[in-house]
Amino acid sequence: MALIVQKYGGTSVGSIDRIRNVANRIKSERDKGNKVVAVISAMGGVTDKLIALAKELSDDPTEREMDVLLSSGEQQSIALLSIALNEMGIDAVSATGRQAGIVTSGSHTRGRIDKIEPKLVNHFLSEDRTVIVAGFQGMTEDGMIHTLGRGGSDLSAIAVASSVKADLCQILTDVDGVYTADPRVVKKARKLPEISYDELLELASVGTKVMQSRSVEFAKKYGVKFEVKSSLNNNPGTIVTEEHEAMESVVIRGVSIERSQARVTITGIPDEPGMSGSILGALAKAEVNIDMIVSNIASDQLARHSFTMHTSDLGRAQSALKPVLADLGGDAGIETEAGIGKLSCVGIGMRSHSGVAAKMFEALGNAGINIGMISTSEIKISVTVEEDQIEEAARVVHTAFDLDA
Repeated sequence: MALIVQKYGGTSVGSIDRIRNVANRIKSERDKGNKVVAVISAMGGVTDKLIALAKELSDDPTEREMDVLLSSGEQQSIALLSIALNEMGIDAVSATGRQAGIVTSGSHTRGRIDKIEPKLVNHFLSEDRTVIVAGFQGMTEDGMIHTLGRGGSDLSAIAVASSVKADLCQILTDVDGVYTADPRVVKKARKLPEISYDELLELASVGTKVMQSRSVEFAKKYGVKFEVKSSLNNNPGTIVTEEHEAMESVVIRGVSIERSQARVTITGIPDEPGMSGSILGALAKAEVNIDMIVSNIASDQLARHSFTMHTSDLGRAQSALKPVLADLGGDAGIETEAGIGKLSCVGIGMRSHSGVAAKMFEALGNAGINIGMISTSEIKISVTVEEDQIEEAARVVHTAFDLDA
């Protein structure tokens, strides 16, 4: 007998038929003698509908009330799934985030999980009942409902699995694992049998949409081994776990792309302490999320700072930088470029293999793809290219590192 925590996303419970499918999957585990805690998202499209209703009443609804409103979506789906399970003869009971003991802090609509006190969940499990928990939500110490932001149900599942000491945690979604690249872009992309926390974190940060990075960080911190697999079939998924020695034999684990990127370059910056802080501080105050950063000093002893961001942030960035440019003086200027994409290669094997960047750049050069900015970490190399070349760049690099095989 094992204790299994399963998470089902909105697509997996997007209709009554799909809720029945999830109920059948849970029943299958119960029939094997396993105990199950299922963490459930709102039915697909429900959250967007609730947001639209709020927007009909206010252009800027208060975040506290949005938390109360949006948390109702998960409560609907956990009740429906519990009803379906009981109809099948499985003794199931639903629990909201508060009832499951998920204690949060931080701001409304983007709460953080501080701890989980699973007293009620453990009580239900001791009675051999199947527990259906609302994902994406918790409650503060003073009783305020919090939602956890994008990817919140994944985070809920990882945290619940840790708190109840589950034998297995499964993230079930509409994809059947983590691939070497987006299969819609790279037709020869392959599903990975396993991947390390660090590799998935890097892939999540550069565009791979399988898991939200906060969930992977939580899993790494608390040592929660989990599997990403499909809720629509029984194929093996991808195991996400701590890295081990054999993983280093694979130089590149995956290739990821991000579209709709923009570059901003500030020129003519005096080479003095505090200049970078004032520039990036202005962008931070305007809530512009910066990605790649490259800085250098020209022969005239004036510095250049280049950074990338999502294209949607470009206008806000330009507005935020106007007063900074005025303070920098007459030599300062700004250059912008939209319509670029970011290509990233990720793999812990980079730590023990040389020549990775050279191989990547050579493959792109042979394909006639020009590189703009370059950024690296211990296990990642990212470059910018023209957006209309980003898909070809992904295919070329995927082949160069033998990921097609």
